[in-house]
Amino acid sequence: MVKTRIKIINIALCALFLCNIAYSEPISNPGKNVKTNCEKNQSVYFQNLNEEQFNNLKKMYKKVTDNEKIIYACELLLSTPGEFSRNAILGKNLTEKPIKIEFRNLGEMSEKHASFDALGYKRKDKLYIYINQKHEDAPPSALAALLAHEAIHQDEFNSLNEETYAWTMEAVVWHNLSQKFPDDANKMHPLVNRENTLKMLLQKGNYTDKYIRKSVYSNPGYSNLNSRSPGFEDPENL
Repeated sequence: MVKTRIKIINIALCALFLCNIAYSEPISNPGKNVKTNCEKNQSVYFQNLNEEQFNNLKKMYKKVTDNEKIIYACELLLSTPGEFSRNAILGKNLTEKPIKIEFRNLGEMSEKHASFDALGYKRKDKLYIYINQKHEDAPPSALAALLAHEAIHQDEFNSLNEETYAWTMEAVVWHNLSQKFPDDANKMHPLVNRENTLKMLLQKGNYTDKYIRKSVYSNPGYSNLNSRSPGFEDPENL
């Protein structure tokens, strides 16, 4: 399953580099629009859902989150290279169970994690993604890119190759979504700054992982990682 995972993502990345970028359109079925907290965040997707559609969406994400903004961010991954990550979040991952996602004060978990943007880990047979609560007001598109990264990590093993792949996926998804939501890319927010930096490295490397890999390998936070992990053994195959 790991090798299949990599092949699927590779196809998605190649599609971005070689073809026109495709986006999913908001559902526009007639019906009473649902008033949600996401309207404050200009969540066009939710504004165009009728009550039945919205309730079905919440049921689909019941084991992932009840936070509407996180649901919206996950849905933004549809028809982007990050669609693989959306599917992984919903249960198509190595554990075959949905990934639990929530905003948290990461400093309460560990002092060294206080400055992290997100933290993903496996406990027993379940995966978790905790997003730093300072990003609760981040644009959903930036959260989507972050989740595209975190959902790549599906076991207790990690490596420099895997981080390079996850960072590259995040950059590609942000490249995609920042074109659909250009105003988000201009917002003064720490998560947007992170995503714009990754996009710059992607573009500087002519849409390869060249400079992202250099950044990962020089990151002191990854100094204890091996170069390879299951599914991410050979850089040339990533």
